[in-house]
Amino acid sequence: MVLEEIWTLKELLVYPNEYIYWSIQIVMYPFMTGLVAGAFVLSSLYHLFGLKKLKDMAHFSLVFSFALLIVAPLPLLFHLLQPQRNFYVMLTPHFTSAIAAFGIVFFIYGSIVASELWFVYRKHFVETSQRLKNKINKTLYEKSNYIVCTILTLGAYDLSQAALKKDAQAIRILAGAGVPVACCLHGYAGFIFGSVKANALWMTPLMPVIFIMSAVVSGVALCMLTYIMAMEIKRYLASRRRPFPGYQSGEEIKGVEIHEVRITAKYLIFFLIFSISLEALDLVFRGYTAVKSWDILRSVIYGKDFFNIFILQYTMGNLIPFLLLLLPGLTIRRAIPALAMVLLGVFMMRWNVVIGGQAFSLTFSGYMHYLLPIIPHNLETFKEGLLGALLIGGLPFVLFWIFNKIFPVFGLSEPP
Repeated sequence: MVLEEIWTLKELLVYPNEYIYWSIQIVMYPFMTGLVAGAFVLSSLYHLFGLKKLKDMAHFSLVFSFALLIVAPLPLLFHLLQPQRNFYVMLTPHFTSAIAAFGIVFFIYGSIVASELWFVYRKHFVETSQRLKNKINKTLYEKSNYIVCTILTLGAYDLSQAALKKDAQAIRILAGAGVPVACCLHGYAGFIFGSVKANALWMTPLMPVIFIMSAVVSGVALCMLTYIMAMEIKRYLASRRRPFPGYQSGEEIKGVEIHEVRITAKYLIFFLIFSISLEALDLVFRGYTAVKSWDILRSVIYGKDFFNIFILQYTMGNLIPFLLLLLPGLTIRRAIPALAMVLLGVFMMRWNVVIGGQAFSLTFSGYMHYLLPIIPHNLETFKEGLLGALLIGGLPFVLFWIFNKIFPVFGLSEPP
Protein backbone atom coordinates (compact mmCIF):
# COMPACT_ATOMS: atom_id res chain seq x y z
CA MET A 1 0.00 0.00 0.00
CA VAL A 2 1.21 3.50 -0.81
CA LEU A 3 1.75 5.41 2.44
CA GLU A 4 -0.10 8.48 1.14
CA GLU A 5 -3.30 6.43 0.78
CA ILE A 6 -3.70 6.71 4.56
CA TRP A 7 -4.42 10.46 4.50
CA THR A 8 -5.70 11.05 0.94
CA LEU A 9 -9.42 11.08 0.16
CA LYS A 10 -10.25 11.29 -3.56
CA GLU A 11 -13.32 12.82 -5.17
CA LEU A 12 -14.53 12.64 -8.81
CA LEU A 13 -11.99 12.07 -11.60
CA VAL A 14 -8.50 11.62 -10.12
CA TYR A 15 -5.58 9.70 -11.60
CA PRO A 16 -4.77 6.41 -9.78
CA ASN A 17 -1.22 7.55 -8.92
CA GLU A 18 -2.25 10.95 -7.54
CA TYR A 19 -2.11 11.49 -3.78
CA ILE A 20 -1.39 14.21 -1.23
CA TYR A 21 2.34 13.55 -1.17
CA TRP A 22 3.36 16.65 0.79
CA SER A 23 1.70 16.42 4.18
CA ILE A 24 1.83 18.25 7.53
CA GLN A 25 5.63 18.20 7.84
CA ILE A 26 5.99 20.08 4.55
CA VAL A 27 3.56 22.62 6.00
CA MET A 28 5.69 22.86 9.15
CA TYR A 29 8.92 23.29 7.18
CA PRO A 30 8.21 26.71 5.59
CA PHE A 31 6.39 27.74 8.76
CA MET A 32 9.46 27.03 10.94
CA THR A 33 11.96 28.58 8.53
CA GLY A 34 9.73 31.65 8.38
CA LEU A 35 9.85 31.97 12.16
CA VAL A 36 13.65 31.85 11.98
CA ALA A 37 13.84 34.66 9.45
CA GLY A 38 11.26 36.81 11.22
CA ALA A 39 12.93 36.48 14.62
CA PHE A 40 16.29 37.50 13.18
CA VAL A 41 14.80 40.51 11.39
CA LEU A 42 13.29 41.64 14.70
CA SER A 43 16.66 41.39 16.46
CA SER A 44 18.28 43.38 13.64
CA LEU A 45 15.97 46.34 14.27
CA TYR A 46 18.10 47.03 17.33
CA HIS A 47 21.55 45.74 16.33
CA LEU A 48 21.49 47.22 12.82
CA PHE A 49 19.25 50.27 13.05
CA GLY A 50 19.99 51.18 16.66
CA LEU A 51 16.43 51.14 18.02
CA LYS A 52 17.42 51.27 21.70
CA LYS A 53 13.85 50.78 22.87
CA LEU A 54 13.92 47.22 21.47
CA LYS A 55 17.10 46.14 23.28
CA ASP A 56 15.52 43.44 25.47
CA MET A 57 13.31 42.18 22.67
CA ALA A 58 16.32 42.07 20.30
CA HIS A 59 18.37 39.88 22.64
CA PHE A 60 15.35 37.69 23.23
CA SER A 61 14.61 37.23 19.51
CA LEU A 62 18.26 36.59 18.58
CA VAL A 63 18.55 33.67 20.99
CA PHE A 64 15.11 32.42 19.99
CA SER A 65 16.09 32.62 16.31
CA PHE A 66 19.07 30.36 17.03
CA ALA A 67 16.80 27.83 18.75
CA LEU A 68 14.36 27.93 15.83
CA LEU A 69 17.23 27.55 13.36
CA ILE A 70 18.24 24.18 14.80
CA VAL A 71 14.68 22.85 14.56
CA ALA A 72 13.90 24.28 11.09
CA PRO A 73 15.35 21.36 9.01
CA LEU A 74 13.74 18.65 11.19
CA PRO A 75 10.38 18.60 9.34
CA LEU A 76 12.26 17.60 6.17
CA LEU A 77 14.03 14.80 8.06
CA PHE A 78 10.68 13.60 9.40
CA HIS A 79 9.25 13.59 5.89
CA LEU A 80 12.15 11.79 4.20
CA LEU A 81 11.90 8.03 3.94
CA GLN A 82 15.70 7.84 4.18
CA PRO A 83 16.72 10.74 6.45
CA GLN A 84 20.23 9.32 6.94
CA ARG A 85 21.11 10.77 3.54
CA ASN A 86 20.35 14.35 4.60
CA PHE A 87 24.01 15.21 5.22
CA TYR A 88 24.64 15.05 1.47
CA VAL A 89 23.01 18.48 1.23
CA MET A 90 25.79 19.88 3.44
CA LEU A 91 28.64 17.87 1.94
CA THR A 92 27.80 18.42 -1.74
CA PRO A 93 26.07 21.81 -1.99
CA HIS A 94 25.44 23.28 -5.44
CA PHE A 95 23.03 25.65 -7.15
CA THR A 96 21.50 23.29 -9.69
CA SER A 97 18.37 22.97 -7.57
CA ALA A 98 16.70 25.02 -4.85
CA ILE A 99 16.87 22.16 -2.33
CA ALA A 100 20.59 21.64 -2.97
CA ALA A 101 21.27 25.36 -2.54
CA PHE A 102 19.61 25.13 0.86
CA GLY A 103 22.81 23.57 2.23
CA ILE A 104 24.82 26.67 1.36
CA VAL A 105 22.24 29.18 2.57
CA PHE A 106 21.54 27.30 5.79
CA PHE A 107 25.25 26.96 6.63
CA ILE A 108 25.95 30.64 5.93
CA TYR A 109 22.95 31.82 7.93
CA GLY A 110 23.75 29.50 10.84
CA SER A 111 27.32 30.81 10.90
CA ILE A 112 26.11 34.42 10.93
CA VAL A 113 23.68 33.87 13.80
CA ALA A 114 26.21 31.90 15.85
CA SER A 115 28.90 34.54 15.25
CA GLU A 116 26.56 37.39 16.18
CA LEU A 117 25.55 35.56 19.34
CA TRP A 118 29.21 35.16 20.29
CA PHE A 119 30.02 38.84 19.84
CA VAL A 120 26.90 39.92 21.73
CA TYR A 121 27.62 37.60 24.67
CA ARG A 122 31.46 37.57 24.67
CA LYS A 123 31.61 40.09 27.49
CA HIS A 124 29.18 37.98 29.51
CA PHE A 125 31.27 34.85 28.93
CA VAL A 126 34.48 36.55 30.06
CA GLU A 127 32.92 38.14 33.15
CA THR A 128 31.22 34.90 34.19
CA SER A 129 34.39 32.87 33.66
CA GLN A 130 36.52 35.29 35.70
CA ARG A 131 33.92 35.57 38.45
CA LEU A 132 33.62 31.80 38.91
CA LYS A 133 37.30 31.00 38.36
CA ASN A 134 38.48 31.58 41.92
CA LYS A 135 35.21 30.91 43.71
CA ILE A 136 35.46 28.23 46.37
CA ASN A 137 32.85 25.51 46.84
CA LYS A 138 31.16 26.00 43.52
CA THR A 139 27.86 24.23 43.00
CA LEU A 140 27.40 21.74 40.16
CA TYR A 141 25.59 24.38 38.11
CA GLU A 142 28.36 26.91 38.72
CA LYS A 143 31.03 24.38 37.75
CA SER A 144 29.29 23.52 34.51
CA ASN A 145 28.58 27.20 33.83
CA TYR A 146 32.26 28.03 34.38
CA ILE A 147 33.41 25.31 31.98
CA VAL A 148 30.92 26.32 29.28
CA CYS A 149 31.66 30.06 29.55
CA THR A 150 35.42 29.47 29.60
CA ILE A 151 35.20 27.41 26.43
CA LEU A 152 32.93 29.97 24.73
CA THR A 153 35.36 32.81 25.39
CA LEU A 154 37.58 31.16 22.76
CA GLY A 155 40.55 32.67 24.58
CA ALA A 156 39.44 36.26 23.90
CA TYR A 157 39.52 37.82 27.39
CA ASP A 158 40.15 41.44 26.36
CA LEU A 159 37.39 43.69 27.73
CA SER A 160 38.99 47.03 26.95
CA GLN A 161 36.92 49.78 25.36
CA ALA A 162 38.70 49.25 22.04
CA ALA A 163 37.90 45.53 22.05
CA LEU A 164 34.26 46.11 23.00
CA LYS A 165 33.96 48.72 20.26
CA LYS A 166 35.19 46.18 17.73
CA ASP A 167 32.61 43.70 19.06
CA ALA A 168 29.85 46.26 18.50
CA GLN A 169 31.06 46.91 14.95
CA ALA A 170 31.13 43.17 14.22
CA ILE A 171 27.57 42.84 15.55
CA ARG A 172 26.30 45.54 13.20
CA ILE A 173 28.11 44.02 10.21
CA LEU A 174 26.74 40.53 10.96
CA ALA A 175 23.22 41.90 11.51
CA GLY A 176 23.39 43.71 8.18
CA ALA A 177 24.64 40.62 6.36
CA GLY A 178 22.15 38.37 8.15
CA VAL A 179 18.96 40.16 7.06
CA PRO A 180 19.31 39.41 3.29
CA VAL A 181 20.56 35.89 4.03
CA ALA A 182 17.57 35.30 6.32
CA CYS A 183 15.27 36.48 3.54
CA CYS A 184 17.01 34.13 1.10
CA LEU A 185 16.67 31.27 3.59
CA HIS A 186 12.92 31.58 3.56
CA GLY A 187 12.49 33.10 0.12
CA TYR A 188 13.92 29.98 -1.48
CA ALA A 189 11.07 27.97 0.08
CA GLY A 190 8.63 30.21 -1.75
CA PHE A 191 10.81 29.87 -4.85
CA ILE A 192 10.42 26.09 -4.71
CA PHE A 193 6.64 26.39 -4.85
CA GLY A 194 6.52 29.35 -7.22
CA SER A 195 8.72 27.63 -9.81
CA VAL A 196 6.60 24.47 -10.11
CA LYS A 197 5.09 24.95 -13.56
CA ALA A 198 2.92 21.84 -13.29
CA ASN A 199 0.88 23.30 -10.42
CA ALA A 200 -1.47 26.16 -11.24
CA LEU A 201 -1.84 27.37 -7.64
CA TRP A 202 1.90 27.55 -6.94
CA MET A 203 3.12 28.99 -10.24
CA THR A 204 3.46 32.72 -9.50
CA PRO A 205 6.49 35.04 -9.21
CA LEU A 206 4.91 36.63 -6.12
CA MET A 207 5.25 33.42 -4.10
CA PRO A 208 8.81 34.07 -2.75
CA VAL A 209 7.92 37.65 -1.76
CA ILE A 210 4.69 36.55 -0.06
CA PHE A 211 6.63 33.88 1.86
CA ILE A 212 9.24 36.40 3.02
CA MET A 213 6.74 38.99 4.26
CA SER A 214 4.58 36.42 6.03
CA ALA A 215 7.78 34.99 7.55
CA VAL A 216 8.66 38.34 9.11
CA VAL A 217 5.11 38.66 10.43
CA SER A 218 5.12 35.18 12.00
CA GLY A 219 8.60 35.55 13.51
CA VAL A 220 7.81 38.91 15.11
CA ALA A 221 4.48 37.62 16.43
CA LEU A 222 6.01 34.48 17.94
CA CYS A 223 8.84 36.43 19.60
CA MET A 224 6.33 38.87 21.07
CA LEU A 225 4.09 36.09 22.34
CA THR A 226 6.99 34.13 23.85
CA TYR A 227 8.42 37.32 25.35
CA ILE A 228 5.08 38.01 27.05
CA MET A 229 5.02 34.46 28.45
CA ALA A 230 8.60 34.80 29.75
CA MET A 231 7.92 38.18 31.35
CA GLU A 232 4.73 36.94 32.97
CA ILE A 233 6.66 34.02 34.48
CA LYS A 234 9.37 36.44 35.63
CA ARG A 235 6.75 38.71 37.19
CA TYR A 236 5.12 35.77 38.99
CA LEU A 237 8.47 34.65 40.40
CA ALA A 238 9.30 38.22 41.45
CA SER A 239 6.07 38.45 43.43
CA ARG A 240 7.16 35.47 45.54
CA ARG A 241 10.63 36.80 46.36
CA ARG A 242 11.74 39.25 49.03
CA PRO A 243 13.25 42.57 47.90
CA PHE A 244 17.04 42.64 47.49
CA PRO A 245 19.54 45.07 45.83
CA GLY A 246 18.69 45.31 42.14
CA TYR A 247 15.31 43.66 42.75
CA GLN A 248 12.58 44.36 40.17
CA SER A 249 9.03 44.42 41.46
CA GLY A 250 6.11 42.94 39.58
CA GLU A 251 4.90 46.40 38.56
CA GLU A 252 8.33 47.35 37.18
CA ILE A 253 8.48 44.15 35.14
CA LYS A 254 4.96 44.76 33.87
CA GLY A 255 5.94 48.27 32.79
CA VAL A 256 8.95 46.99 30.82
CA GLU A 257 6.81 44.25 29.28
CA ILE A 258 3.98 46.47 28.00
CA HIS A 259 6.49 49.08 26.79
CA GLU A 260 8.39 46.54 24.65
CA VAL A 261 5.18 44.95 23.37
CA ARG A 262 3.62 48.26 22.29
CA ILE A 263 6.74 49.35 20.41
CA THR A 264 7.17 45.98 18.67
CA ALA A 265 3.46 45.90 17.80
CA LYS A 266 3.93 49.02 15.67
CA TYR A 267 6.49 47.23 13.51
CA LEU A 268 4.31 44.12 13.39
CA ILE A 269 1.42 46.22 12.04
CA PHE A 270 3.74 47.66 9.38
CA PHE A 271 4.87 44.18 8.22
CA LEU A 272 1.30 42.88 8.45
CA ILE A 273 0.06 45.56 6.05
CA PHE A 274 2.59 44.48 3.42
CA SER A 275 1.82 40.80 3.92
CA ILE A 276 -1.96 41.28 3.59
CA SER A 277 -1.50 43.52 0.54
CA LEU A 278 0.69 41.01 -1.28
CA GLU A 279 -1.67 38.10 -0.63
CA ALA A 280 -4.67 40.16 -1.77
CA LEU A 281 -2.75 41.30 -4.86
CA ASP A 282 -1.96 37.70 -5.77
CA LEU A 283 -5.61 36.67 -5.40
CA VAL A 284 -6.84 39.60 -7.50
CA PHE A 285 -4.19 38.97 -10.17
CA ARG A 286 -5.22 35.34 -10.52
CA GLY A 287 -8.87 36.28 -10.96
CA TYR A 288 -8.07 39.06 -13.43
CA THR A 289 -5.80 36.99 -15.68
CA ALA A 290 -8.16 33.96 -15.49
CA VAL A 291 -5.81 31.50 -17.17
CA LYS A 292 -6.95 28.08 -18.36
CA SER A 293 -6.68 26.55 -14.88
CA TRP A 294 -8.69 29.34 -13.21
CA ASP A 295 -11.93 27.35 -13.22
CA ILE A 296 -10.50 24.59 -11.03
CA LEU A 297 -8.62 27.10 -8.87
CA ARG A 298 -11.79 29.13 -8.34
CA SER A 299 -13.66 26.02 -7.25
CA VAL A 300 -10.92 25.28 -4.72
CA ILE A 301 -10.39 28.83 -3.43
CA TYR A 302 -14.03 29.92 -3.28
CA GLY A 303 -15.51 26.49 -2.70
CA LYS A 304 -13.57 23.58 -1.23
CA ASP A 305 -11.12 25.70 0.83
CA PHE A 306 -13.31 28.75 1.43
CA PHE A 307 -13.35 28.26 5.21
CA ASN A 308 -9.59 27.72 5.44
CA ILE A 309 -8.72 30.69 3.23
CA PHE A 310 -11.29 33.39 3.91
CA ILE A 311 -12.34 32.56 7.48
CA LEU A 312 -9.24 31.12 9.16
CA GLN A 313 -6.48 32.80 7.14
CA TYR A 314 -7.83 36.19 6.06
CA THR A 315 -10.46 36.97 8.70
CA MET A 316 -9.18 35.33 11.91
CA GLY A 317 -5.49 35.37 10.95
CA ASN A 318 -5.22 38.81 9.32
CA LEU A 319 -8.17 41.17 9.69
CA ILE A 320 -9.16 40.63 13.34
CA PRO A 321 -5.61 40.72 14.80
CA PHE A 322 -4.79 43.74 12.63
CA LEU A 323 -7.71 45.63 14.17
CA LEU A 324 -6.84 44.46 17.69
CA LEU A 325 -3.25 45.67 17.34
CA LEU A 326 -4.27 48.90 15.63
CA LEU A 327 -6.67 50.06 18.35
CA PRO A 328 -5.05 52.53 20.78
CA GLY A 329 -4.05 51.54 24.30
CA LEU A 330 -2.77 48.05 23.53
CA THR A 331 -2.84 45.79 26.58
CA ILE A 332 -1.29 42.40 27.26
CA ARG A 333 -4.72 40.77 27.39
CA ARG A 334 -5.51 42.12 23.93
CA ALA A 335 -2.06 41.41 22.53
CA ILE A 336 -2.01 37.69 23.40
CA PRO A 337 -5.07 36.63 21.32
CA ALA A 338 -4.04 39.01 18.51
CA LEU A 339 -0.55 37.47 18.28
CA ALA A 340 -1.94 33.93 18.50
CA MET A 341 -4.32 34.69 15.61
CA VAL A 342 -1.46 36.16 13.55
CA LEU A 343 0.43 32.88 13.94
CA LEU A 344 -2.75 31.00 13.00
CA GLY A 345 -3.09 33.10 9.86
CA VAL A 346 0.49 32.48 8.73
CA PHE A 347 0.20 28.77 9.47
CA MET A 348 -3.03 28.58 7.49
CA MET A 349 -1.33 30.40 4.61
CA ARG A 350 1.33 27.67 4.57
CA TRP A 351 -1.39 25.01 4.86
CA ASN A 352 -3.45 26.47 2.03
CA VAL A 353 -0.40 26.69 -0.22
CA VAL A 354 0.98 23.21 0.47
CA ILE A 355 -2.21 21.21 0.97
CA GLY A 356 -4.47 23.41 -1.17
CA GLY A 357 -1.99 23.21 -4.04
CA GLN A 358 -2.46 19.46 -4.08
CA ALA A 359 -6.23 19.56 -3.59
CA PHE A 360 -7.12 19.31 -7.27
CA SER A 361 -6.26 16.61 -9.78
CA LEU A 362 -4.18 17.14 -12.91
CA THR A 363 -7.32 16.17 -14.81
CA PHE A 364 -8.86 19.47 -13.58
CA SER A 365 -11.99 17.38 -12.90
CA GLY A 366 -11.29 15.86 -9.49
CA TYR A 367 -10.32 16.78 -5.96
CA MET A 368 -8.24 15.31 -3.14
CA HIS A 369 -8.72 15.95 0.56
CA TYR A 370 -6.08 15.62 3.27
CA LEU A 371 -6.99 13.69 6.42
CA LEU A 372 -4.46 14.57 9.12
CA PRO A 373 -3.50 11.44 11.14
CA ILE A 374 -4.48 12.18 14.74
CA ILE A 375 -3.77 8.89 16.49
CA PRO A 376 -0.59 7.22 15.14
CA HIS A 377 -0.52 3.48 14.60
CA ASN A 378 3.08 3.31 13.31
CA LEU A 379 6.19 5.49 13.06
CA GLU A 380 5.22 7.05 9.74
CA THR A 381 1.78 8.19 10.88
CA PHE A 382 3.44 9.62 14.00
CA LYS A 383 5.94 11.65 11.96
CA GLU A 384 3.35 12.72 9.39
CA GLY A 385 0.56 13.27 11.91
CA LEU A 386 -0.56 15.72 14.58
CA LEU A 387 1.88 14.48 17.22
CA GLY A 388 4.85 14.87 14.88
CA ALA A 389 3.83 18.44 14.09
CA LEU A 390 3.38 19.25 17.79
CA LEU A 391 6.81 17.80 18.52
CA ILE A 392 8.40 20.06 15.91
CA GLY A 393 6.49 23.06 17.24
CA GLY A 394 7.50 22.43 20.86
CA LEU A 395 11.21 21.72 20.41
CA PRO A 396 12.27 25.40 19.92
CA PHE A 397 10.85 26.30 23.33
CA VAL A 398 12.85 23.52 25.00
CA LEU A 399 16.04 24.61 23.21
CA PHE A 400 15.36 28.24 24.09
CA TRP A 401 15.06 27.33 27.77
CA ILE A 402 18.44 25.56 27.56
CA PHE A 403 20.11 28.36 25.59
CA ASN A 404 18.85 30.93 28.09
CA LYS A 405 21.11 29.29 30.67
CA ILE A 406 24.08 30.09 28.42
CA PHE A 407 22.85 33.24 26.68
CA PRO A 408 20.79 35.15 29.28
CA VAL A 409 18.24 37.26 27.45
CA PHE A 410 17.41 39.62 30.32
CA GLY A 411 19.70 42.18 31.96
CA LEU A 412 22.56 41.76 29.48
CA SER A 413 25.31 44.38 29.40
CA GLU A 414 26.13 44.68 25.71
CA PRO A 415 29.21 46.20 24.01
CA PRO A 416 28.77 49.98 23.59
